[in-house]
Amino acid sequence: MAVASISTGDWDTLGSAASEIRRAVFIDEQNVPQEEEWDGLDPECQHFLAMLDGQPVGTARLLPDGHIGRVAVLAGARSTGIGALLMRSAIEAARHAGHAQAALSSQVHALAFYQRLGFVAHGDEFLDAGIPHREMTLSLA
Repeated sequence: MAVASISTGDWDTLGSAASEIRRAVFIDEQNVPQEEEWDGLDPECQHFLAMLDGQPVGTARLLPDGHIGRVAVLAGARSTGIGALLMRSAIEAARHAGHAQAALSSQVHALAFYQRLGFVAHGDEFLDAGIPHREMTLSLA
């Protein structure tokens, strides 16, 4: 049985592994331009690193305003529950920080994943890095 865990830390601590995962998923797989992926906000964020059997396979970040972003799981670790584990950690961190809600911009193909976690989509579809997205929120009250 696979052993999964989540580490939490700052960019100095987790950035090396997190950046490799984000490069593989967003830049290589989804063709997001590097200048859009590396937005300069990472030093301000709380980061989450998912490990599966001791290997880094997923990442996410929580911005100071309660937005969860840069949720990425390597292709070989998808459908293992790692994404939900990452999200539950980020949601709990947002709650612990006192945010009334967590927010995120979901790629349209991932809406159902976030809806299963309680997020509600709102607003019109929009393009971010050429990929269709919708805004979503989750009440933490």
